[in-house]
Amino acid sequence: MTQATIAPGGAVRGSAAGRGPDLRARRKARRKETLHWIAVHSLGIAAAAFFVLPFVFVFLTAVMSDNQALTRDLWPAHWQWSNFRTVWDTPGFLTWWRNTLVYAVGGTVLTVVSSLPVAYALAKFRFRGRNLVMVLVISTMMLPPQVVIIPMYLFWTKQLGMDGSLWPLIIPMAFGDAFTIFLLRQFLLTIPKEYTEAAKVDGCGELRTLLTVIVPMIRPALAAVALFQFFYCWNDYFGPQIYASSNPGAWTLSYGLESFKGAHHTNWNLTMAATVLVMAPVIVVFFFAQKAFIEGVTLTGVKG
Repeated sequence: MTQATIAPGGAVRGSAAGRGPDLRARRKARRKETLHWIAVHSLGIAAAAFFVLPFVFVFLTAVMSDNQALTRDLWPAHWQWSNFRTVWDTPGFLTWWRNTLVYAVGGTVLTVVSSLPVAYALAKFRFRGRNLVMVLVISTMMLPPQVVIIPMYLFWTKQLGMDGSLWPLIIPMAFGDAFTIFLLRQFLLTIPKEYTEAAKVDGCGELRTLLTVIVPMIRPALAAVALFQFFYCWNDYFGPQIYASSNPGAWTLSYGLESFKGAHHTNWNLTMAATVLVMAPVIVVFFFAQKAFIEGVTLTGVKG
């Protein structure tokens, strides 16, 4: 039975008949929201699985036994964590790791430090031919490195005798990078000129203004270009192949992994374990810096 209370004046309130339609409407709305959430996130989960599954396959193969690798079994029967130790103890692997770290960190620092003043000058200084200089910087991005590799190789190896080392790859980064200059300039254009003018009124020179006022404001952009350069150096195969192939002591992980694969072409579990060790630092760096990376990439395209 339904009950109703009689309010003063004879009005009926609190009846179940009145609450029924509202309750059904709320349930229908909640069910619709739930179905919408499932639909939207299902697409996201499917897209994430599409990109994650190859990494999962590599990792599972890396901890399999030699007999089980690349069979129909997708799950390890016995988790052989010793595969990573075997790869790490391979002669030369630690040297490749150290060379790659020096190349990536050194190249990133030199690129950012040398490109920042150039980007600041192109964004904040007013001088004749500024747009022409920017066009020339951008035009260098259109020139494939393979076009100039022969004269550059002859210069570094025949004239300076730096064959079999990574210095021909690291030293040029001290003279700036067109892509880094372009991204930093785009970000600097979004900073109002009132900040630099206020710093100059307080007696700051251009260098002090750049270091104390501008740099703290462009940390997302600096993080973005630093990650771009770090990933490029870490994964670079072409450069070490050209300059360091004659000296195994100067090999990087990208080039040494090819040699490791050739020596263990039948041991796919060890090859996958080596691949995991090569990818792990890049994944960890991006995981901890993804917020600054995404923010920097987004903001560098705000103003052209």
